[in-house]
Amino acid sequence: MPPSPSRPPAERTPAARRLRAEGFGRRGETLAALYLGAKFYRIIHRRYRTPVGEIDLIVRRGRVTVFVEVKSRMRSDDEAEALEAVDTARIGRAAQYFLARHPQLAETPLRFDVIFLAPFALPRHVTNAFDVQ
Repeated sequence: MPPSPSRPPAERTPAARRLRAEGFGRRGETLAALYLGAKFYRIIHRRYRTPVGEIDLIVRRGRVTVFVEVKSRMRSDDEAEALEAVDTARIGRAAQYFLARHPQLAETPLRFDVIFLAPFALPRHVTNAFDVQ
């Protein structure tokens, strides 16, 4: 039986799109974690949730603590748009929240990176992508 003309098909509803986007993002975060692991980063937290926001990945390499934002896009030419979509203030607040609960890491060098993922393209890891005040 075809869908009712007054209701969109289930896969087109906002809830379905949101679920699909969340799944796409989770797969991107998993790929980014594997990529960073291959580069000898140690994963500290994935999807670290705070009352002020979420940090996709928190990793360490040597003495440096790195807060990583993962941006997955359907096209490889969306990198500039993806970089504009990074909410640096939110990530900064979430990082401060994390560091308040892990004071031993607050004394280490800190960095904020972005990893861009797109189909049929290698991950692009931008180190020191932005500063947080």
